[in-house]
Amino acid sequence: MVKKRVAIIGAGVSGLTGIKSCLEEGLEPTCFERRNDIGGLWNFTKHVEDGCPSIYKSLVSNISKETFCFSDFPMPENFPNFLPNAKYLEYCKLYAEHFQLLKYIKFKTTVCQVQKHSDFDSNGQWVVTTENDGEKATTVFDAVTVCSGQYVYPLLPLDSFPDVNKFKGKILHSREYKEPMEFDGKKVLIIGLGNSGADLASELCTKASQVYLSSKRGVCMFRRLGRDGYPFDLSFITRFQNWIQLTGPPALSRFLCEKYMNDQFDHGFYDIKPECIEMKEPLVNEELPSRILAGLVIMKPGITKFTETSAQFVDGTKVDNLDVVIFATGYEVRFPFLDESVIEADFNEGFLYKNIFPVNLQKPTFFFIGFIQPVGPIAATVEIQNRWAMRLFKGLHRFPSNKERKDQLVENEKLRMKRFGTAKGNCRRINYIEYMDDLASNINAKPNIMKLLLTDPVLGLKIFFGTTTPYQYRLTGPGKWAGAREAILTQWDRIEKPLKTRGMKKNIERSFLPVTYLPSVLPWFLCAVILFVAIWIKG
Repeated sequence: MVKKRVAIIGAGVSGLTGIKSCLEEGLEPTCFERRNDIGGLWNFTKHVEDGCPSIYKSLVSNISKETFCFSDFPMPENFPNFLPNAKYLEYCKLYAEHFQLLKYIKFKTTVCQVQKHSDFDSNGQWVVTTENDGEKATTVFDAVTVCSGQYVYPLLPLDSFPDVNKFKGKILHSREYKEPMEFDGKKVLIIGLGNSGADLASELCTKASQVYLSSKRGVCMFRRLGRDGYPFDLSFITRFQNWIQLTGPPALSRFLCEKYMNDQFDHGFYDIKPECIEMKEPLVNEELPSRILAGLVIMKPGITKFTETSAQFVDGTKVDNLDVVIFATGYEVRFPFLDESVIEADFNEGFLYKNIFPVNLQKPTFFFIGFIQPVGPIAATVEIQNRWAMRLFKGLHRFPSNKERKDQLVENEKLRMKRFGTAKGNCRRINYIEYMDDLASNINAKPNIMKLLLTDPVLGLKIFFGTTTPYQYRLTGPGKWAGAREAILTQWDRIEKPLKTRGMKKNIERSFLPVTYLPSVLPWFLCAVILFVAIWIKG
């Protein structure tokens, strides 16, 4: 029997897991990568390349290695808990080599156009036009997955800043920033308080004469260093806390999140307290507060206008003699190879069923992978998306009707309104565990916690109260990995290993839950008790 062919656009994290998911389902993948190497966003280059993601040299992961790994390939135990971009690229290469994925990738090949086959209504096929070394080729595929990434095309809203065209200094987007040396002695204004804006401000202030960081809104900021010195996400991404957040009243969830946020440092004291804690995705940075304390970074509100050498702000203040303005204003999602008449992409309102499949497409043969913003690891998320997509393509789980898909989008919009205060522009934001469980349940890969608590209580307790690591989604169902249980039970060994470099003996044997969980779990446990009592009284 001839294998069905799947085109994968991009060989980053999404593309690599896409190749592997195809192989697991007996499909024939062909991945097109315009660069000469894998890694996508995590592949640092000294110069900006058109149509490719671009990062700064000092970029470090915001999520620790045990949550940022792939579900059936733990990171080497000697890898640091938070990975510099070069280290994570090394991990991606180890993954690709281990599962023999490289032979399915066509490097230095650009996808120029994707069109429906002339007989699409019956076969659902796609015609893909590519270019390599000046030569174009056209190939028919049974399915297409877009894994080109959401951090490629910079959003530079110059029209929103009056008289910015009068400014005579240097203007650039954070995408163009690589290293701080060229800003030595400069006075720099950074616009935008996201992860990039915070990172650039923290780094640039070591070279620049002064750094100003402008933001219209505050932000929820976490440090990588969590309770008791453990990686913060180990106690933050748990099923128990997530269950309380989803079942308890929204006000309680907001209160607990705000408490966790301010336990690290008082955001109001640093003038970055968010107006609504859920309106903007959190960022991860431990250096910015100390830079603000030292006066190396000065926080500023929104900008009203520019002059030739200065910027004026909504509070009436002004900064003169500016040399550089950096817009850390994010990215817009574009697909130059895809005509709107084929699929009209609208990431402001949402157009993807399960954040994967175009809602109006009648054949399940085209998928967008990785165009999401989870408060959690992206690697595990794109992996489960690929697994879900390929099984839907093969007809191994139900394809809902057009009405059902549209109804789901409406429900998602209502949910975003409830959680974030607005639905506009939030269609990519997801609750990590809820989303992972939803897709996993569709492909029978969601762990049965109640069954595990009865048959394997140590594992069951770690899964419910401990960190929700990707290995959980390889315990059962298609793609089951025999090493999943062992990976979960030994994850703390890999967390501790890179820190034990002095040959010191361990003083305390670790229980099934790390000490850092106890103060984290206690308030959530009390909330659960109150919730149960309220339900019991009402009943």
